[in-house]
Amino acid sequence: MAEYVSQPRKKYCQFCKDEVEYIDFKEINLLRKYVTDRGKIKPRRVTGTCTQHQHELAVAVKRAREMALLPYVVSVVSGRSDRKRGREV
Repeated sequence: MAEYVSQPRKKYCQFCKDEVEYIDFKEINLLRKYVTDRGKIKPRRVTGTCTQHQHELAVAVKRAREMALLPYVVSVVSGRSDRKRGREV
């Protein structure tokens, strides 16, 4: 019996599909889809965007950060504390 390995689906550029001409830095809800929970821009291999739109997306995210619409870095709050000394780390 032959083992069939399923091929991963090819990702397609959502911007090409929707025929977007300009990625606006003021569309925060759109940009948040392409940024991780820590504030980093997701790579092309994850999002499936083409090279041209990935560049425009990166520029838009960087402009939104500069205008304080998106954070540069999201602070991580951990539940760990230093119990010996009775204070948080």
